[in-house]
Amino acid sequence: MASLLRLPSLLKPSAAAARPSALLRRRCRAGTAASVSASRSQAAAATTGAAAPAPPETRGGGDREGQVTPRSVDFNAWYTDVIAAAELADYGPVRGTMVIRPYGYAIWEAIQDYLNVKFKETGHSNMYFPQFIPYSFIEKEASHVEGFSPELALVTIGGGKELEEKLVVRPTSETIVNHMFTKWIQSYRDLPLMINQWANVTRWEMRTKPFIRTLEFLWQEGHTAHATLEEAEKEAMQMIDVYTKFAYEQAAIPVIPGRKSRVETFAGANRTYTIEAMMGDRKALQAGTSHNLGQNFSRAFGTQFMDENSQIEHVWQTSWAISTRFVGGIIMTHGDDAGLMLPPNIAPIQVVIVPIWKKGDEKSAVMEAVSSVQNTLKEAGIRVKVDDSELRTPGWKFNFYEMKGVPIRLEIGPRDVTNKSVVISRRDIPGKQGKEFGVSMDPSILVDHIKGRLVEIQASLLQKAIAFRDSNIVDVSSYGELKEVIAEGKWARGPWSASDADELKVKEETSATIRCFPFEQPEGAKKCFMTGNPAEEVAIFAKSY
Repeated sequence: MASLLRLPSLLKPSAAAARPSALLRRRCRAGTAASVSASRSQAAAATTGAAAPAPPETRGGGDREGQVTPRSVDFNAWYTDVIAAAELADYGPVRGTMVIRPYGYAIWEAIQDYLNVKFKETGHSNMYFPQFIPYSFIEKEASHVEGFSPELALVTIGGGKELEEKLVVRPTSETIVNHMFTKWIQSYRDLPLMINQWANVTRWEMRTKPFIRTLEFLWQEGHTAHATLEEAEKEAMQMIDVYTKFAYEQAAIPVIPGRKSRVETFAGANRTYTIEAMMGDRKALQAGTSHNLGQNFSRAFGTQFMDENSQIEHVWQTSWAISTRFVGGIIMTHGDDAGLMLPPNIAPIQVVIVPIWKKGDEKSAVMEAVSSVQNTLKEAGIRVKVDDSELRTPGWKFNFYEMKGVPIRLEIGPRDVTNKSVVISRRDIPGKQGKEFGVSMDPSILVDHIKGRLVEIQASLLQKAIAFRDSNIVDVSSYGELKEVIAEGKWARGPWSASDADELKVKEETSATIRCFPFEQPEGAKKCFMTGNPAEEVAIFAKSY
């Protein structure tokens, strides 16, 4: 039996936790998506000769359970509604926890698959550390315990007895990693030591939000030890570059990489590098971090090695991580009133095929064509799903897979079979503009066409996100201007060389923090907008999650 701290707040009121699938029962679909789906259904019927299905009302039982809140009306409600309707997650029975459902986990697996390859390409090996950490380990690094103490979950009873030393449920692993590194590292020949683990983490968050902040979440955390400061700095920069490329190339999120301020630096690190993403409500999301830990933990734990000159030195270290909050970032960056909009590179389903027929004698030919197209796309490495359920109308299916953010939908009906063609609908372009009629089923044509469209959608989502980001970053030259920009919900960018106290003043008065000092800096002389003193860098300020 384990005794844990009590979570003071909820993801959802306690009554919701008691109701079966409470989150998922909140909303079914977007009213906007339903109207779009209805027009698409009618267009599909005109193409295939099938009767146009009625606009979808529910996913079952004929009862309408509500609509997804429009983004412009209430962004937070829209976010949780989409998570429910797209079947990404549900609330767990313990306050502040969530259950990641198969579709949500498949997105996380796509993130894992890409990063795992990159980690191994850069010389890292996967391993696993225990989730229970002696409290004395946390206390060894002063700034670390101070930074994490409010978020710790502690085990005080085990096997029915009071433990001699309380245990911390892993909030991060720098301390236990150093304990083991001290055993494994003796000589410069043992360096560099570079490992990664995929694990769960527990942090007793005061304010929770599905995927963004929960009591428990999933992540990867890399830990490395090096012989020199220069090697550690190179590693920390290399890994933030890996994260940046992932965000741009896979998630289509145009993050801004940079360095955190002293106030925002990870507890126990010399420097923290970050990728900052602008969400659809213009708040910032810290999407990934990489820390140069210097020798702070190695000195606390006595992690030493004998160098080539037979001198005893402390190792130089890094740690870096991305978590399931990135899933939330994808939702909030690309989603619309119709639901998710997933970049093809990480979409669990890239193409969904919806068969359409009106008469029973049409089904056989339609399904034969559907099966052929499915096999063609699978053999080409495209992630494809056929929804041949007869319990739902084609129109309902159109709406449902729009909600789930599937990039491309293929519609195949009797007339398409006769013409040996398909109808293609793009998730990123609503209505008739996003539809293509009469695309040949010939494998040599269809595969190239679908792959081309997937590439276009990936690029389109990125460019749209870049345009949104850039139109909401404003350069400021005074504190008054910063206040105005932040009040408008935008990001403020300006020269900064003021004190930590000034930074905290900005946070207190505007609720905005320094998100980062971007790596890309403007040239020329700069003057701090807060103090008027010379400044070497501009900083970005924003409200954040």
